[in-house]
Formats: sequence, structure tokens, C-alpha cells
Amino acid sequence: MSTTSHRPLIGCTTYRKTTLNTQIDVYGLMPSYSQAITAAGGIPVLIPLGLSEDDLRAVLRRVDGLLLPGGGDINPARYNGRAHPTVGEVDEERDRVELFMARTAVSDQKPLLAICRGHQVLNVALGGTLWEDVDSMLPNSVRHNFNLTHPRTHLPHEVQFAPGSRLAQIFGRESTPVNSLHHQGVRDLAPELAATGWSADGLVEGCEVPGHPFAVSVQWHPENLIHNDPAMLNLFTALAAAAQR
Repeated sequence: MSTTSHRPLIGCTTYRKTTLNTQIDVYGLMPSYSQAITAAGGIPVLIPLGLSEDDLRAVLRRVDGLLLPGGGDINPARYNGRAHPTVGEVDEERDRVELFMARTAVSDQKPLLAICRGHQVLNVALGGTLWEDVDSMLPNSVRHNFNLTHPRTHLPHEVQFAPGSRLAQIFGRESTPVNSLHHQGVRDLAPELAATGWSADGLVEGCEVPGHPFAVSVQWHPENLIHNDPAMLNLFTALAAAAQR
């Protein structure tokens, strides 16, 4: 990837936030995602909410790969779930956009990396369900939600990889310590997905779509760890390499 023209465009979905001082709604993305994509040789392109499905298809045709980032909860109605007091930051428009983009990227064989919420979006988009709150609902759960209580580089548990899986190949090892910043998680795995990573309590922390050029999802936040563990950057490098092809 010696020149800018040869670097793949990686579309990143965004979320809606309201600025504190001016109370203006903005579409945004944490810089760590774009920094990881850039470090891996790609060029991040932000995709706003509010686009029609036709426009989203047009965007997906033009980008070389897709990244679904972390964020708030998916509406439980999207997977026939139930209301739970911990469910928050639901954005119906973001659910619509990302579920459509995830399904389309899989059906169109577009390279895809899905992170945290994105991992859950991919599962729901393909027909899976979620634990509305892992820590209180998953039997014998280890603690998963360290958001706002610890640095985003804190590594509270490990993820074990399936032998021969893309994740095992990308990391070059059988397991890896990860950060953990989520309270929801995969419950029933979507039929098109293969689970390839698990925490000690059995929660699915990594998935891939068998036969797809590159469709990988992880429950942790590798973009926050690329400076601590070079193998975390491998996820983004693998996405960029698949997108370039």
C-alpha cells in the first residue's frame, strides 16, 4: 500500500450525540477507530445516519470494506427480546442503518469487521438474539462491564479461540487477554455465524461467517489496544487486506 490511491476505503457507521455546550446533534465516531484503520493501511470514511437503503447500498458499493463500531444497546424488539432496566442509549435509526448494512455486507461478500455493539448487530442482523444484560442473566457470568470504571486498556479476562479459526490465525495464538466494556452479549447464535472465541463463562466473544471473504466480529475493543498489543492491530490489517483484494 505504497500510495494513497491504493489504500482501501473502510466505511464506518456512526452514532448520534448532542454536544454539551451548544446542544447540537452531531454524527460521530471515536478517533480510536479511524486511527486503527489508518495504522492498518486503510482510509476511514464515516457513514451518517438518515440515509435510505438505496443510498446505503450505493455507499457500500463504493467502499472496499465496512466497520461496525461499539455504542449503545440494540432495541430488544429487534430480536424478540424483553425490556430490561439496564437497556439504554437505544437509537432506532442507528439500529435500522447498521442492521441493514450488516446484512448487506454479508450477502454482498463485502469485507466486514464488527466490534462490541457491532458484534451484537451482526448476530441480530442474521437472526440471532442477545442477553439483555450479561452480568445479571448469563449463568455463572464473569464480570463483563468495566465501562467508565476502568481504563479502556484494562484487561479483565481472556478469550479462547477456536483452533484454525480466523481469529486464531490473526492473533497467532490460542487465546488473548481483552478489555471488556459491554453489558449485552450474544445469546442464541445466528445460523450463518460460527462462534470462534469465548470467555471463560461461555459467552461468545468472537464470530465469523464461514465462506465469506472476511466477516469477523469481536466483543471487545481492539482499537483501544493497538498500542499495547500489536496483535490487536492485526484485526484491522486483516480487514484492510481483504478490502484491498
